[in-house]
Amino acid sequence: MQVAILMIHVAIAIALVVLILLQQGKGAEAGAAFGGGASQTVFGSRGSGGFLSRTTAVLAAAFFATSLTLAYFASQAGEAPEAGIPDSRLIEQQRGLPTLDDDANDVDNTAPVLEESDG
Repeated sequence: MQVAILMIHVAIAIALVVLILLQQGKGAEAGAAFGGGASQTVFGSRGSGGFLSRTTAVLAAAFFATSLTLAYFASQAGEAPEAGIPDSRLIEQQRGLPTLDDDANDVDNTAPVLEESDG
């Protein structure tokens, strides 16, 4: 379910970018007054302001909702391990493990003495 919500979240984000780039800025009305040809637009002579603005608002609300849902899933997934000093139980477990020095009493680790030659 988390993957499906993530895919919807990405699709909404892409749609938001496209819709925001399609919208005209505030100064676009001045160009239309000098023969911009408002009758040739896809959304009619009234323009696309109402439709695009409403669609952008709906997608923004959906993006916010999916963001909160994904944040909830992330918080329920578990806590990240803390960096720094390990837990005391972990240290105690490690103390019980055998080390390389445990078998040192059974082996003779003295280095051989080389004979000196006078020559």
